[in-house]
Amino acid sequence: MDIPLNQVLNPTNEQRQDMIKNSLEAAGRPEDYEYITRLLSPPPDITNYAQPGELKGVKIGVIGGGLAGLSAAFELRKLGADITILDSNDRRIGGRVYTYYFDADGKYYNEFGAQRIPATHETTWHYINLFGLNTRPLSVRRRNNFLYVHNTRLRTTDSIEQILYPLYDLTPQERNTPWAELTDYAFLYMMMQLPPDIRAQLIQILPEYSPEYLTFTNYTVRQTLENLGLSQGAISLISGVDPGTGALFDISYAENVHEEYTLDYRNTYNIEGGMVNLPYAFVKSFFTDNFTQYENIPVSQLGTVTYRPGQIVTGIYELQNSNQIVLAHRNVRDLSRSEDAFDYVVCAIPYSTLREVDIKPRFSNPKMQAILEFNYTNSQKTAFLCKERFWEQDTDYGRMVGGFSQTDLPIQYIFYPGDHLLCPDVSSCSPNEPGVLTASYNYHLNATRVGNMEPALRYELIKENVEEVHGLPGGFLDSIVKDHKTVVWDNEPFIRGAFAQALPGQKELFSYEMLKPEFNQRIFFAGEHLSTKHGWMQGALYTGMEAGNQLAKAFHSQFL
Repeated sequence: MDIPLNQVLNPTNEQRQDMIKNSLEAAGRPEDYEYITRLLSPPPDITNYAQPGELKGVKIGVIGGGLAGLSAAFELRKLGADITILDSNDRRIGGRVYTYYFDADGKYYNEFGAQRIPATHETTWHYINLFGLNTRPLSVRRRNNFLYVHNTRLRTTDSIEQILYPLYDLTPQERNTPWAELTDYAFLYMMMQLPPDIRAQLIQILPEYSPEYLTFTNYTVRQTLENLGLSQGAISLISGVDPGTGALFDISYAENVHEEYTLDYRNTYNIEGGMVNLPYAFVKSFFTDNFTQYENIPVSQLGTVTYRPGQIVTGIYELQNSNQIVLAHRNVRDLSRSEDAFDYVVCAIPYSTLREVDIKPRFSNPKMQAILEFNYTNSQKTAFLCKERFWEQDTDYGRMVGGFSQTDLPIQYIFYPGDHLLCPDVSSCSPNEPGVLTASYNYHLNATRVGNMEPALRYELIKENVEEVHGLPGGFLDSIVKDHKTVVWDNEPFIRGAFAQALPGQKELFSYEMLKPEFNQRIFFAGEHLSTKHGWMQGALYTGMEAGNQLAKAFHSQFL
C-alpha cells in the first residue's frame, strides 16, 4: 500500500510542495500557493547585503538564545563578526523550544514548547535541511480520537450533528447545517471573499493594510462570529468542540485565520529525538570544526560566537558620541553585575521580559507602547510518563495512535505520541510499552487557572479529566502514570508568556513599528512576536534572519 505523502519520513522539498498544492487544491484555493511559499520562504541570504568577512572586528551582542537569537547569530557569523549571545537561562537552551526527557537515554520525552512543523513553514524547513535533522510525520490517516463536550463522549468519526447539536440552542438554519459547513462559514467564508493578494496580507507586515483586511484584524474572534450572524448557541458549540479557539475568543480574528490560510494544522511533522535538536544544531555549529553549513565561505572569513548562559540583560544604553551600545547584565546565580559594549545589538527576547529592561534613551514612542501592551497568551502543558499506552490498546478507551482529543474540560487537549504512526506491525510497537502522553495542553485563562493550582491538586484534576475523556474508571491511571511534569509558560521566569497573540487593532497599530531598528540603526529586533507567525518556530527563525539582514545592510551602507 502506498504511503500518503504526509506520512513519509524526512520529506523532500518536492514532496512538501506537493502536499501544500494538494491541500490547497482540496480547499479550493490553489491560487494561494505562490503567496504562501514566497512569504514563508527565508529572506535572501545575508551575503547579498555584505561580503563574507566584511564585519571582521565588529562586535555584536545578541540578547536571547532562543531560535530568533540563534538564527541571527548564525547568519551574522557568515560576515566575520564577533558575536556574544547573552541568554538568561543557565539550565537549558532553546527558549520556547523545550524538550523534556524523562529518562537518561532520551527515549521518553515531551515537547513543552514548540511541537509541530507544518509543511508550509519554509524557513523552518530551510534550517532542518541545512542541519540534516530527521523528521517524523504527525498526520494520522484516519483520526478517531475523542471529543468530550457537554458531558458527552464521542469519537471524531461520530456525528457531531446527531450527538451534540441537540445539546445547544441552535437556530433552525444552524441545526440543518453540517458541522464542517458551519465551521467553514465561521473561519473560512470571510477569507474566501477576499482576492488572493488581499488574503496574503494575513501573513504580511505592511505600513498600511486594505480596508477589507482590517475587518479581520480589528475585531475579536467572538465579535466576528457574531457579525457573521452565528447564534450564541453555535458559538458555545464551536468553543466546546474546538477548545483552543474557544479559549482565545478575545484575540484578533486574524490570529485564527492566518493559521487556516497557511494550513498550519495539516501535514505536520516533528524533529526526531526532540525539537530541541534544532537549537542544539545551531549551538553545535558555533563550536565545532564542521563548517559545512556555511557552504563556500572560507573558515578564515567566519566570525566567532560566544554563548553566555545565565546572563539576564538589565539595561540597554546608547553611548553618546561613541556609536556603541552597552548591555548591562546580571548573573542569575550570584546576581553579580557586568557591562559589555557592542557595535551592534540584536534584541531577541519577548516583550514580556524586555518590559523590565532599563532602556536609555527610550526607544521610539510606538515601540515603547508596544512593549507595554502587546498581548501574550499563557499556556500550560502537563505530560504523563505512562508504563503502558492505554490509548493504543484494543479497548473502548483506546485504539488511538497519534492525534489528539478535545474537550471543554479545563485540560482542553490531550495529545498522543506519534512515534508509533509508522510501525509496520504490533510486534514492533506494542501498546504495552511505556509512552508519554500530553495529558493537558491549554491556553489563556484555562492555563492560568489550572497552572496555578496547588501542584498535587492540579495533578489529580488533570488525571481525573483524562479518565473522564476516555471513559476510564476513577483511579485507573493511578497505577499507570509513573512520572509527570508541568510547565506553565507565564510562570517561566525568563519567558513569562507562551506566545504573542495580537488583540484587535494591535497588528495595524504596532507590527510595522515593532520591526524598525533603534539607536541610529545600531539595535535590531527579532522574535516570534515580530512576525506574522506568532507561536511558531517559523516566526522566530524568519525574524532572526531578517534582523541579521537589516544589520548587514546598515553596516554596508555606512561605507558606501
